Amino acid sequence: MAERVADIEQARVAVERESWAEAYEAFGAVDPSTYTPEDWRGLADTVWWLGKLDEASAARQRAYTGFAAAGDERSAGWAAATLCIEHFLREEPAVGAGWFARAQRHAKAMPDSVELGWVALLEATVARFGGELEGALPLVERATAFGERFGDRDLIGMAIHTHGMILIAAGRVAEGVAMLDEAMTSVVAGELSNYYTGAVYCNVIDACLSIADVGRAAEWSVAAQAWADAMPQSSPYPGICRINRATIATLRGEWPEAEAEAVRAAEELSFSPSLHALALYEMGDVRRRLGDLQGAEEAFEHAHALGMEPQPGLALLRLAQGKVEAAMTALRVAATGGPRTPLSGSRLLWALADAALAAGDLETARAATAELGEMASRADAPILAASASTVDGSVRLAESDVPRALESLRRANSIWQDLKLPYEAARARMLYGLALRAAGDEDDARLELRAALSVFERLGAAADAVKASDLLAPPTSLPRGLTPREAEVLRLVAAGKTNRDIAVELVISEHTVARHLQNMFVKLGVSSRSGATAFAYENGLA
Repeated sequence: MAERVADIEQARVAVERESWAEAYEAFGAVDPSTYTPEDWRGLADTVWWLGKLDEASAARQRAYTGFAAAGDERSAGWAAATLCIEHFLREEPAVGAGWFARAQRHAKAMPDSVELGWVALLEATVARFGGELEGALPLVERATAFGERFGDRDLIGMAIHTHGMILIAAGRVAEGVAMLDEAMTSVVAGELSNYYTGAVYCNVIDACLSIADVGRAAEWSVAAQAWADAMPQSSPYPGICRINRATIATLRGEWPEAEAEAVRAAEELSFSPSLHALALYEMGDVRRRLGDLQGAEEAFEHAHALGMEPQPGLALLRLAQGKVEAAMTALRVAATGGPRTPLSGSRLLWALADAALAAGDLETARAATAELGEMASRADAPILAASASTVDGSVRLAESDVPRALESLRRANSIWQDLKLPYEAARARMLYGLALRAAGDEDDARLELRAALSVFERLGAAADAVKASDLLAPPTSLPRGLTPREAEVLRLVAAGKTNRDIAVELVISEHTVARHLQNMFVKLGVSSRSGATAFAYENGLA
């Protein structure tokens, strides 16, 4: 018995130090029948941080049962509230609602306690997700008041950031963002416990991305990454934060990093189908941009199997595959779906306009442009203004309204450059180059197209690089419609160079080399490097 007492004391000390692996080992050395309710709570915290969520729920329920049997209303209420949060996180809302009702009952037994503030916060959160924003506001204000009265910094931080998200959802974006910043200041100062620090970090960054405030999201993401790296990597928080980092890295053109983050997030978030699907979507989207169409298709299909509508990424993949009608159908269906965040909504409308232009459906393209313009006018988000101007410019160009196309694309270029989002900026520059060419300014048009090509090649945006290269190609007498860049690649293939060798010599990515080869094989009517080599020698290109 003495040895068992020593072991349980070792477990308790390890929990106090948040040495989770040590605590887990120590708990395992003790007969569970000797655990107190407090020990079950310590074990629940331990296995939660180690990513063993099923074990965490089971242990916390044992803790709850013990506290309730002992008449410890406060501890039983805390256990019920935590179980509520964790079941909602695992997308088990019915079970979460049941524990919420129990937390309410225990809190009401303590009429003058901080627990009433936590229950108010949970109720406000449920109301927010249910769209009852007006009802949520007084509840979250009550939670903040209780936190301030009892000096509970965790409750204050959680209530303030929840208040900010409610205001944003209600359209009061500036007020909401100010509250998010206030909550994050408390987090960065280390005023909150780790459990609630992770919640605030992930929620605030996600909220910033939802309103397309990429700059603010990126700033807070740096602090969140430093914190997450110090946490047990098996816990849920690093994976949740990793999805946001993948989104930000994709927007910034840091695509290898974005793919790595998304792949790792998918591995870490298997406990939540929706979070797992989000990670897979980010993985598919960056692969699509890199020209890895098969890898993108696999990721999107897996996300769909988990219940997600992987749009507009999957539709853009269909466009890249030349399946214009399939892309249009999918985007039309997606556009009739439920409400979307400004960022996801703008992406969907941009994709719909691109697909419509590819299909020659100017009416649909104009409608998507008008809706995107209205969205941008309602939100103070530069990324929406840039997206709207880019899409408007592309539609004006298709309509041969060159002066207004130039005006919109000039404005878009300026905003994209300020935002430092290289891929979107390069797409706008390529369109601007086409508008300049349509206006008869060939010299400036080629400058813009070269600038866009340079960015596409640096990013590894293979399909876009090929398109820009083709637009720069002067009329030539090359056989089979080969472009000068394709002829360069063919010459190096004939010289026995590998894709990697060609990429190094031409200072482009291997994905771009592969795309040039794919296009070239189609034009030459061959299916192998040896066939292409033979064609090169027969036509004096080697």
